[in-house]
Amino acid sequence: MLRLEVSLTAMSTFWRNTLHLFFLIVFVVFFLPVHILAQNQDERVIRVDVNLVLVDATVKTKAGQIMADLKKDDFELREDGVTQKVEVFSRDQLPLNVALVLDLSDSIGPFLGPLRDAAATALASLKPEDEVALFTFSTEAELRVPFTNDKAEVARQISGFRVGGATNINDGIFVAAKYLLNAPPKGRRVIILISDDVGTDAGGQGTRDIVTESIAADAVLYNLKIPGYNPPATLFAASMIPGLVNIHRVTDQTGGEIFDVQDVAHLDAAFRALIERIKTRYTLGYYTTATGAEGKPHKLDVRLASSFGKKGHDYVVLAKNGFYVH
Repeated sequence: MLRLEVSLTAMSTFWRNTLHLFFLIVFVVFFLPVHILAQNQDERVIRVDVNLVLVDATVKTKAGQIMADLKKDDFELREDGVTQKVEVFSRDQLPLNVALVLDLSDSIGPFLGPLRDAAATALASLKPEDEVALFTFSTEAELRVPFTNDKAEVARQISGFRVGGATNINDGIFVAAKYLLNAPPKGRRVIILISDDVGTDAGGQGTRDIVTESIAADAVLYNLKIPGYNPPATLFAASMIPGLVNIHRVTDQTGGEIFDVQDVAHLDAAFRALIERIKTRYTLGYYTTATGAEGKPHKLDVRLASSFGKKGHDYVVLAKNGFYVH
């Protein structure tokens, strides 16, 4: 009898614990979400587990002048055609993460010295908290300097490189975008491609992959196009290579620009103008309800209020046209 009583007591304890666990699960599954939902109806409750979408934008008049004094209420922001409430608005307040992507093919050799000096001047104008990473590419692309606040060191590295090999712009941009995608989010992300834009190697990624990776990384592509030395035979051969990245398309879809340097004498001014343009972009942010489970890109449209006229006719907005939820 004693053994039976002990056994029944143990069973009683087992079922009592099981019932407690059952009611706990029921509470968590059915009642707790309602409680949280009710809390979220109160605006005083801080929202967590939300997705903040940041969009950088440059706005120009139809004459090409920068519109520098716009306010938050001057903007309209739409996701998949639906107007969003702009919760974040700033200009040159968020830190910058700049991926500098340098062409080291043969045609760039004569420009490395002047480029180092121009980079030293231009990068020095960034804020102390801004970070720069340095990538190079010829036949292959590689990371040379991880993100650092030491902009002078990045500039010093440039003159010590040796040129040679093909011009694999595709991988140069893609590797930088992938690096940004895997880096902890610290601020606005920019890729600056420094090249003569004459590709001779299509690498492993096409334009579509590069655009997708850049948008996934929230990175805007800027291009400092320098006048490399390319004989007519090189230009002809490059025009026949399939799969070379369409730089105009990448800058357009990520919201960047191409700064065309006509000669070395204007290199310093162009580089500084590019950095200033990056620094003075507007940053708009809103909270999206989209989730990564949807597995699709979402369209973005940034425009000004109707009082400014028609987008594309009375003014131009340079901003990325989509985003992915990670």
